[in-house]
Amino acid sequence: MKTFLSVHDSPEIQKLIDKALLYKKNPLVDKNLGSGKRIGLLFLNPSMRTRLSTQIAAQNLGMDAIVFNVGQDGWALEFEEEAIMSGSTVEHVKEAAPILGKYFDILGIRTFPSLKNKEEDYEELYINQFVKYCGIPVVSLESATLHPLQSLTDLITITESFQEKRKPKIVLTWAPHVKALPQCVANSFSQWVNAWDKAEFVISHPEDYELDEKFTKGATITTHQEEALKGADFVYVKNWSTYSDYGRIYCNDPKWMLTNKKLEVTNKAKLMHCLPVRRNVELSDEVLDSSNSIVTQQAANRVWAAQSVLSEILKNG
Repeated sequence: MKTFLSVHDSPEIQKLIDKALLYKKNPLVDKNLGSGKRIGLLFLNPSMRTRLSTQIAAQNLGMDAIVFNVGQDGWALEFEEEAIMSGSTVEHVKEAAPILGKYFDILGIRTFPSLKNKEEDYEELYINQFVKYCGIPVVSLESATLHPLQSLTDLITITESFQEKRKPKIVLTWAPHVKALPQCVANSFSQWVNAWDKAEFVISHPEDYELDEKFTKGATITTHQEEALKGADFVYVKNWSTYSDYGRIYCNDPKWMLTNKKLEVTNKAKLMHCLPVRRNVELSDEVLDSSNSIVTQQAANRVWAAQSVLSEILKNG
């Protein structure tokens, strides 16, 4: 593994999951693997779990981790080729990225979509320009369209929480929100579950909230939430804005908020969310605070997902 931008960089998903669970049992088993190595963590938008978990994972492997907030601590970057830099941008990625490639051995980057231009967001210009020019392995800490470390974490959490000798039923269900959010987590989770191919996978959302088919192909998709929830073992709750008419909110129906009443038709389903979560908008207090909620376990597993990925990159070069 030389980069980690999507599930396509992870041909052996189960190997990554198993390694992560081994690290969870013995975090410092490879404490010298990254000795003398540095990882730079660049954030173009806010983060809490991603930032802290990746730092801890790197330190568990013996690496030095340095965090840099691009928008706050450094010059405004330009990413377009042949740009005439007469505006607010001060430094081009063509100069910045190669320097970072000299400072670090691995570069982690977190970007965010504009939600204004679908073509530009789905081209993943920002993260791809770093890959093109930095000359070292790049790890996505979330991009405009995907969040692979979160999705790996989700599969780790499902694996350790399900002991039955059958495929679990996993439901990804849309939830209301107060503002338009990107499709990153929903895209990525769909992509990973479909590639993993060890679950019955259902996606439930209101009309007009279809995701890009290249991520959802293989899943059962329905606009009937109650039908989707029947017999579910895991329910992953997440909001996303529209994809076709890009970045909009068409529906904010509070009836889509998950409650204990809705969960009665499930197989005592475990409740998942990537966090942060808007209480009593996306999820009711009663669900989040119930014994079936595994959101804290899920967030804690972010360390082991990152450690598994970083160790693979370190071992490969």
